Amino acid sequence: MEQSLETSAAGTVLSVVIPALNEEHGIANILQRLHAVGGQLERIGIRELEVIVVDDGSEDATAEIVERTPGVKLFRHKANRGYGAAIKTGFSHASGSLLAFLDADGTYPPESLAKLCEVALDRRADVVIGSRRSGGESRMPLVRRIGNLIWSSLLSLIGNTTVEDPASGMRVVWRHCLEKLYPLPDGLNFTPVMSARTLHEKLTVVELPIPYAERTGRSKLSIVRDGLRFLGTIIWTVLQYNPARILEMVGFGAMSVAGVIGTLFIVARFNGIAELGIWGVAAAYSGLVLAVGGVSTLSLGIASNYLVALFHSGPIRQPSLVAKVLGAPAEQNFGWIAATLSACGAGAGALSLILALQGWEITRLWFWLLGSALCLLSGIQLALFSMLLRVIQTLNHRHERIGADLGADLCPAPIPGVRQAILSGSRIAR
Repeated sequence: MEQSLETSAAGTVLSVVIPALNEEHGIANILQRLHAVGGQLERIGIRELEVIVVDDGSEDATAEIVERTPGVKLFRHKANRGYGAAIKTGFSHASGSLLAFLDADGTYPPESLAKLCEVALDRRADVVIGSRRSGGESRMPLVRRIGNLIWSSLLSLIGNTTVEDPASGMRVVWRHCLEKLYPLPDGLNFTPVMSARTLHEKLTVVELPIPYAERTGRSKLSIVRDGLRFLGTIIWTVLQYNPARILEMVGFGAMSVAGVIGTLFIVARFNGIAELGIWGVAAAYSGLVLAVGGVSTLSLGIASNYLVALFHSGPIRQPSLVAKVLGAPAEQNFGWIAATLSACGAGAGALSLILALQGWEITRLWFWLLGSALCLLSGIQLALFSMLLRVIQTLNHRHERIGADLGADLCPAPIPGVRQAILSGSRIAR
């Protein structure tokens, strides 16, 4: 295994994996074009080209055509397991330290492979992506263009880094990076999840423009089903690294709508409107739910980032919106914000009770009671999450504090924590 990971002075071994499912009309052409770029690869330092085709349960003559093609290794799935599963099977049998994959339908040009490998070799880029949206000639259907724009915009927004083509099916990656990229799904969402993991694992990524052609044969991509799957897996993958990035947007969005509703109620009160109609009641109900739900979602996102940092043994990602608003880490602010909200809520509730005892009607008190409930619920939520953040923060720095107390020379090995317990499947003792 160590031998396959080495890059010798004579050059690098490149293993190209081609997943294939019922591609009898295009597989021979793509293999012929791939072997034709051998000379280009040699000139940039590729010592050997290994071509691997993984037949993913084809029901046509795909496997037979590959078997008749010299210089190609064939591996077969007895039943269809998925696009991602085929690529992973190819990677597991590959001998090269530099890995690549491209589709068997002729959409991605093997002629661009040397350009991608050159960047991986010269610039030591961890992942090089053949981008269909970076200026190259593209015949991508309009519906896919729109879908790809949505996925790239979403990943760029929540990853805070520009991503042009998160679903590209032509990539070059160093084998040693698979440890950070895995696990990856078995389906067509293999590539967007890889893009999300690449981004959050801080790997060096370069996107190069490539031409994109119309496929040979019928497409296996379902625009709606696979599009929603891509969207869902991108969000779910990001939640495993930086949940606050998504949850803070949802939380701030809900609180913003609640703020607008609250402002309208204040304006109505100053204009002498005391009673609520059916829409007013609905607005009051929605505002309360959105406000409390927004605070809970935001708090959960921040707490989740602390847990993720504890699991990955890495730095805590501070939510960008919270950092801009508060100007300091969340655990330093939640306490006083919770105390302020609770005090305001208790004060408004006490005032409402005093006024009620003095004969005020409920039509004059509902606004104060609503504000009291909102402040108290939000204050309690933030107080609980403040305590949780402090507990996680203490656990996150426990080993450092042990080392400081014992001295550098007496510092023990890291104590198995949450990450080790989860990875080993152990249970927490009670």
